[in-house]
Order: sequence, then C-alpha cells, then structure tokens
Amino acid sequence: MKKDETGLIAKGKQLVAVFNRAVEIIENARRFVGRTADFTMCLTYFELGRIIIEQEQDGQERAKYGTKMIAGLSELLNKHFGKGFSQATLKNARQFYHVYCSQIGQLSISELQNENALSIRQSMISEFKVSWTHYLVLMRIENPAERAFYEIEAINENRTVEKLKREYHSSLYERLALSKDKLGVMELSRRGQTVEKPPDILKNPLVLEFLGMKEHHTYAESDLESAIIDKISDFLLELGKGFLFEARQKRFTYDEENFYVDLVFYNRKLKCYVLIDIKTQKLKHQDLGQMQMYVNYFDRNVREECENPTIGILLCKDKNNKVVELTLPKDANIYAQKYSLYLPDKELLQSKLAEWVQEFEGDSHV
Repeated sequence: MKKDETGLIAKGKQLVAVFNRAVEIIENARRFVGRTADFTMCLTYFELGRIIIEQEQDGQERAKYGTKMIAGLSELLNKHFGKGFSQATLKNARQFYHVYCSQIGQLSISELQNENALSIRQSMISEFKVSWTHYLVLMRIENPAERAFYEIEAINENRTVEKLKREYHSSLYERLALSKDKLGVMELSRRGQTVEKPPDILKNPLVLEFLGMKEHHTYAESDLESAIIDKISDFLLELGKGFLFEARQKRFTYDEENFYVDLVFYNRKLKCYVLIDIKTQKLKHQDLGQMQMYVNYFDRNVREECENPTIGILLCKDKNNKVVELTLPKDANIYAQKYSLYLPDKELLQSKLAEWVQEFEGDSHV
C-alpha cells in the first residue's frame, strides 16, 4: 500500500480506489505533451470529473457520499502532489464533466499517449476549444443556448476571460436576442453574433458602464461624447463586430451652412458608414429629421458606389417608439437606440426574453 494511503484506510476502500485512479490521471497528464498546456488542463479536469461522478453514481447516497469523497480525495491528492487539488477545484472538475460530457468525447489520457493514437489525439484536442479559465465561466451558465452563444463568441472573437465575463454580465445574449425574431434567437446559439444586415448591429440597450458615469446625474451631450472618446476601445467592443472609428464632430458644409455629426464610424462587415448622434434627453422628432439629413448627405456626397447605404443611430437616454415609427419612413436606415450607464438586471432581461419567446410561440400556433 502506498505511503499516502497509510492511516487513511478508514476513509474507505472506495476512496482509495478513486484516489489511485486520480493519481494515474494527473501523473499521465503531467507527462503528456499535447497541443497546449490549456488542453492538458482541460482534459485532466474532465477526466477527474468523470471518475468522481462515476463513483458517486455507484453509491446509494450520492450527494452525501460525494461531499465526503471530494473532501477525502482532496486531502489525499494534496498530500501526494503538494497542492493544487482543493475541494473547490474538484467540485469544478465534477461540474465541468457534468455540463460537457455529452458534448466532449470520452477518451482517457493514457489512451492519448498511445503511439498509434495520433489522429485520436488531434480529434480530442479539437474538442477543447477554449482555456480552462474560460470553461470556469461558461460551465456556470445554465441555459444551454446562452452558453453555446458565449462559447462561440469566445472562440470566433478570441475573447479574453475578462471580456467574456463582461459580455455575460452585460447580458449580451439577451440584448441581442430581444432584437431578433425566433429564428434569429436560434441562430445566436448556432453561429454567435453575425453581422449581415443593419439591424444586426443593434443591442437594446447599449451598455456603457465602462465610462464610469453615474446613472442619475445630469450630463451634457458633450460630456458623454468625451467619455466615449476616452474609452473608444471599450466602446468599439460594445458596438460590436467590424467597427472602425473615423471622426468626432465630423463637419460637413451644405448650402453655406456647417453641420456636425457627433461620431462617425465605418463597419467593415456591412461596408457602410455608421453615424451616431448622442441625445442625453428624451428623443424628439426633430432629432430624427436631423439624422435623416446627415444620412442623406453621406449617401449622396461621401459613400462610394461599391459601399452600402449609410446607417444612422440616435443614441438616446429615452425614446417614444410610436414617435420614432411615425416620423421615419418604413425603409429608413435610421435607428433610435437607448443606452444605459450601468449593467442591466440580467434576471429581468431573461424574464423578458422568456415572455417574448412564449408570445412568439403562442402567435405561431394561432
């Protein structure tokens, strides 16, 4: 019997058996040279989670026994390896396997070390598409469709863990989903955020908590504009995919009169200019008319023949949807979009999305 097991036999033969299997997994992982250290870490925790869950399922009092087993296994592993296998770590491994077991193939590290298993190794490596720290965030998202969306975004956009957390806490999935139809919501979990037509760039609301401005204070439009310029990288990330910043207070002259567009962007995916005017007060029909003039000027005097029509966005604190609908023609490429200076209530947005989906499904059965 191994030294680490001496004096711990009282913890039960089952625990010793799980410990021996865990030691084998970890030692094999440390010898295994995979594509990256992240892959090895993900596979190690996936395998640890598998044997923990398998052992729990063999017992009659799974939850009670599982808690005791993790505590004992943590103690044994830390004695054997020094440190790094706290109860929290093992619980994370268990949850990781529970969430991803149906998505990720079943293959042990010892099998991956087989000289004849190169193709299997390459296939398995592709199963773990992000780092362990990404998975620590993703596996806590209960809604499978929402989790799939953030995983796709993390992969396609090479998101850091901090950026991933920010997108999740700012309810990016819900904000995009609420602006789409049922098919569009389903596509979010299959393809992530796609930008193929002007409405695809809209989020309601646009969340600007990174500006550090207090929600209930009164700000001039120039204050908000200056804050955005100071945090332009964060603002571009919040705007979405394909945005390039061109100018602030872009001047153009028409009929000997000067006009100024607050912010001018270009979107590479849509191949068009995007004009943004900031309104810190409730949106008025005159504001919509002014933006229509800006868009018309850019379409007639600035954009090239190979480019798509200009998009106008009025970034406003408050708006009346009926006034917007009455003022703008149905084919207008102009959008009134609310902004928020604080992170939205995620549970509230989830509730709204659930109601929206339910209403849509009810209408489709009529």
